[in-house]
Amino acid sequence: MKAIAYNIKPDEKEWLALANYKKHDITIITNSLTIDTLSFAQGKEALLVFNNDELNAEMIAGLKALGIRYIATSSFETHHLDLKAAGKAGMKVANVPFINGNQQPQARMDQIIKNLDQWAAGKCVGKACCCQNNCGVTKALKS
Repeated sequence: MKAIAYNIKPDEKEWLALANYKKHDITIITNSLTIDTLSFAQGKEALLVFNNDELNAEMIAGLKALGIRYIATSSFETHHLDLKAAGKAGMKVANVPFINGNQQPQARMDQIIKNLDQWAAGKCVGKACCCQNNCGVTKALKS
């Protein structure tokens, strides 16, 4: 899967590279995600959001126009993402579920790669799913 990661710090870059192990084609950018840097996402399928970049409805629409279909955040929270706008755009969204009260940075990067793996295989990301389109529920009913 072709993905882009904005606003990534050097230690996060290392952890992401280790977790990915060359499975996905991930472009890493240190710039924040803004209207001015949105064009770097052209031709990518997935967006990896770090350091709580804000994704409002305008940003979501711009990302959809560029071909982004998936958004994965490295955080537990999703308040920085407009989930309703992403749902209306047909995008799938995932976070890092809060498990056992503690998640080390490497574990968060591992989860992001697991999310990309699941999406690439056409599957729901399970507990990491934050979609507004009930993709996991729909698939469970069809099984």
